[in-house]
Amino acid sequence: MKFEEIEAKLKAYKDEGKSLFTTSSFQSHSLVLVHILSRIDRTIPVYFINTGYHFPETMKFRDEITERFGLNTIDVKSDVPKFMQRDYDGRLLFTSDPDHCCHLNKTQPMDAILLSHDVWINGVRADQSAVRAAMKIEQPAKHGCLRFHPMLDWNPKMIWQYQKEHQLPKHPLEEKGYLSIGCEPCTRKLDPEMQEREARWFGLNKVECGLNTDLVNK
Repeated sequence: MKFEEIEAKLKAYKDEGKSLFTTSSFQSHSLVLVHILSRIDRTIPVYFINTGYHFPETMKFRDEITERFGLNTIDVKSDVPKFMQRDYDGRLLFTSDPDHCCHLNKTQPMDAILLSHDVWINGVRADQSAVRAAMKIEQPAKHGCLRFHPMLDWNPKMIWQYQKEHQLPKHPLEEKGYLSIGCEPCTRKLDPEMQEREARWFGLNKVECGLNTDLVNK
């Protein structure tokens, strides 16, 4: 969708009295959506899922971008303390059960956010994974919330062009070879033969954390 189309859609939601929010991981490519929203309505909450495992560079970058774009950034965290996020052998879950770790630290905290809002402006792109390629621009989510995917038809070239046009900064880890950046224990540098999201949960049969599978109705 083009900027004008996104702007018109958000206005239509607002005119219907709907409560909007977005989420961001504050990776380089994620900045396009939050920058677009900052040009349209800076009051829209930007939820940052603070898992407690992010790179320090990500936390600093989040704060810098929040100030630079004038965002209404809000941290959301798991209600389950880290000392309880262990398996029967006492290992932290990201080492033995990353799916459950993602559920506790990402999916479950966002579930409550869906209860209190009507529209989730989500920056998924169809070219990122098979799961996302099957999505629609508007798709129902849990608790009667609607997912709105304005970036679904964008590709890397379009992202790059927008970044260049608006001189958006890049995540500091990108120059070190990290292109898909999530939690520090589960993220590695991208090798030339790897797809972008293969750098996440490397070596596991896992490309989604649950936000775009458990919190969407098909």
